[in-house]
Amino acid sequence: MPPILFFLMQFAILAYALVGGVFLAFSDFIMRSLSLTGGIGGVEAMQVINREVFRWVFMALFLGLAAVSLVISGYAAIFLNGPAGTLILLSGLVYLFGCFGVTVLFNVPMNEALAGMDLAADTTHSYWTGTYLPRWTFWNSVRTVACGLSAMLLLTGLMWLSQTQARMA
Repeated sequence: MPPILFFLMQFAILAYALVGGVFLAFSDFIMRSLSLTGGIGGVEAMQVINREVFRWVFMALFLGLAAVSLVISGYAAIFLNGPAGTLILLSGLVYLFGCFGVTVLFNVPMNEALAGMDLAADTTHSYWTGTYLPRWTFWNSVRTVACGLSAMLLLTGLMWLSQTQARMA
């Protein structure tokens, strides 16, 4: 394995875990806290969060990991075999589908719907409590698990690969 790819995979393990940690914070206590604000406080806070997330390190990691996951999965599919190759391939696919795909298909459309809502409208509060909070949090929890699983699969795959190569040397 080229050293740059080995380094990229090590970076990906850390990045998967960091992104998953952000999602965990939202599923574990941020969304629950926003739901307890009553009225429009939670809606307004989430609208601001959804605007600000595009301006920080998180978005670079989140989007960058999609590209890195493609590279990792492609490399594993073409050049690696056995259990280590399968684990490494799966790590990228789990992120691409379980995190990035879920975000694009579920969380982003709900964020866009919430962004266009009037804070004073009754329909906004209804959407917030009846749809957004339970569904967004569910799909966010899926993303949390996918990131953690990606990190675990990649770490296990790299360890397996290293042990296999050490035995062959």
